Amino acid sequence: MTTLDIFSDPICPWCYIGKGLLDRAMAQQPDHGLTLRWRPFMLNPEMPAGGMDRRAYLEAKFGGKDGAIQAYMPIAERAAEAGLEIHLDRIRTTPSTIDAHRLIHWADVEGVQTAVVSALFQAYFVDGRDIGDAEVLADVADGAGMDGAMVQRLLATDADRREIAHMDASARDMGVRAVPTFVVAGQHAVPGAQPTELWLRVIEELRAQA
Repeated sequence: MTTLDIFSDPICPWCYIGKGLLDRAMAQQPDHGLTLRWRPFMLNPEMPAGGMDRRAYLEAKFGGKDGAIQAYMPIAERAAEAGLEIHLDRIRTTPSTIDAHRLIHWADVEGVQTAVVSALFQAYFVDGRDIGDAEVLADVADGAGMDGAMVQRLLATDADRREIAHMDASARDMGVRAVPTFVVAGQHAVPGAQPTELWLRVIEELRAQA
């Protein structure tokens, strides 16, 4: 098996699209030989704990309403091309994602990391839920077979906050500047939401090397 490290943030639309395109390749090649490992990268490490109003956040980031619209039009188009459901109009809050990253970290221990990441993308980009909310995260955990009540209790503590911040800082020290960034076998960095065809070629090359 080849480890594919994926630096990602669950509120990153290109991460959602990138995962969908990778999923297509793995579905076409069930013996792909890839082991996915999700790594934290916070788009907004200074985001307040309660998050921000989505519209205010986007307009501040992209210089007003028109800038926000221009930035997000390609996202909706690319998601449609990838066959992904996305409802940006349902999102009311841009949350802090440190708690979502803590959940992803704990999910790795239980072997359900990709299931949790998928559920977080679904919750945020399809259902418009606030994935900075502990109850929503506990619900996501339950759906992936984790103990949601235990997760909620852990989220009320500082468990692994420092670890997530350290991993985020380490990613930046490695040169990760945007997400998604994929690292194949700990060696080859592949930035951005890559087309399914590229992943099929990667799978073929890895198979040939094996």
